[in-house]
Amino acid sequence: MAAPLRRNLLADQAADLLLRRLAAGEWEVGAKLPGETTLAAELGVGRSTVREALRMLGGQGLLRARQGAGVFVERTEPARGEGWESVLRAETVAAVVEVRNAIEVEAARLAAGRADEEDVRAMRVALDRRGEAFAEGDREFVEADIAVHRAVIVAAHNPVLTELFETFVPRLTDAMLELVDLLGVRDSDPDLDADGHLALVDAVASGDADAAVAISRAHLESMLAAVRR
Repeated sequence: MAAPLRRNLLADQAADLLLRRLAAGEWEVGAKLPGETTLAAELGVGRSTVREALRMLGGQGLLRARQGAGVFVERTEPARGEGWESVLRAETVAAVVEVRNAIEVEAARLAAGRADEEDVRAMRVALDRRGEAFAEGDREFVEADIAVHRAVIVAAHNPVLTELFETFVPRLTDAMLELVDLLGVRDSDPDLDADGHLALVDAVASGDADAAVAISRAHLESMLAAVRR
C-alpha cells in the first residue's frame, strides 16, 4: 500500500499518487477501485479530495464511474503526448475558468444596466490596450486582457463584486499564463477573440444585457472546452 500523504495536499497531488499506483499495475484495466472511504484513509486526505481526484482522472479517460457500481479503470496511463504535468495544469486552469464564469457572466448583465459614460470610456481604453499588447510578451497581453474584464466588472457598480474580482486577479493571471503556454493560443489565433471582446464591450455600452451575458458565457465556455479537449 502506498504511504499516506503527510501534508494537507490538493486533489491534483492525490490524483498524481493514484496515477502512480495505476502505472505500477496495482489495478488493471477493468478493475474496480476501492471506495472513496478506503482511498481517503490510504491517502490521508478527505473524501471530497478523493472525489475530485477521481473526477480529474475520469476527465482524462483513465477511470470511468458506473452509477451504483463504482469506479473502474479504463487506462493505466495518460494518452500519448498527454503528460501528467500538463493534465494537472489543465485541470487547474479549468477550475479558474469555472470561477470566472460565475463572476463575469453576472457582472456583464449588471454592467449592461448600470454602465455610465466613464465606464464605457474605460472599457474602450482597455480594449485598445489589449490590441496593442498582443505584440508584447505573454504577461503583458494577459494583464491587458484581464483589464478589459476588470473594466466590465467595475461597470457593474457593485463594490463587493469588484473586490471579489480583485482578490482573484493574481490567481487568474497565473492561470491565463498557463493557458497561453499549454495551448499556444497566441500562436494559433492572431486576433485571440478580439471580435468577442469588442462585442462584449459594445453590448454593455448599448445596455443589451442579454447579449452581454450570451457573449461572456460563450467566451468562457469556449475557453473551458479548449482546456478540457
